[in-house]
Amino acid sequence: MNIKLGTVLTLEPTVSENAEKYRCKIVDADDHAIYVDYPVDTISNRTVFLMDGTQLRVSYTEESKAAFAFQTEVLGKRKGQIPMVKLSFPGDAEIIKIQRRDFVRVVATLDISVQFQDEKYQFVTDDISAGGTAVVLNRPVKFNADDEVSLLIPLAFNNGDIKYVSTTAQVVRIWQRDSITLASLQFSDTDEVDKQHIVRYCFERQVFLRKKSKD
Repeated sequence: MNIKLGTVLTLEPTVSENAEKYRCKIVDADDHAIYVDYPVDTISNRTVFLMDGTQLRVSYTEESKAAFAFQTEVLGKRKGQIPMVKLSFPGDAEIIKIQRRDFVRVVATLDISVQFQDEKYQFVTDDISAGGTAVVLNRPVKFNADDEVSLLIPLAFNNGDIKYVSTTAQVVRIWQRDSITLASLQFSDTDEVDKQHIVRYCFERQVFLRKKSKD
């Protein structure tokens, strides 16, 4: 295990209607689990009590300033001089390095509804991040660069959840890649909860693509 004892972790529930984040520290570890002190909410600073089975996204930063993330599950509690929460550890191979730009962009084919004025279009995405998306235009559109459009994006997660992200976006450019026409859209009014849904989707997609490349 490459994560050091004492590393500060940020935990984010993968199933939540709120953009919650908790902070904790690794105090012990074994081959398949890490043990952390009781996490506290990053906003209220209150101790958080996590139920067994809770699914979480873990992120942390190393001394080199490189950032990493992985998925975990609450396995139980352990009593001792310091009360601890036991979290599953998927192994070093499942840890994803977080790119140091604003948002990680992943290749993904998602249905997307795009509305401009009174016209509504149904397209699919070419990629997506928490900051924007590229959309494949399979027919002529009335919008151009710098126009604002409304979007509805359904996101399907590994546990069967489907979240609908509703936001607006600015058309950055319309361009050609080989014989395909694409529109690059930058999200302009995404609330924090929807942004976390997209981040979660991108993370799960990264894990899937990594496993697929290994098979």
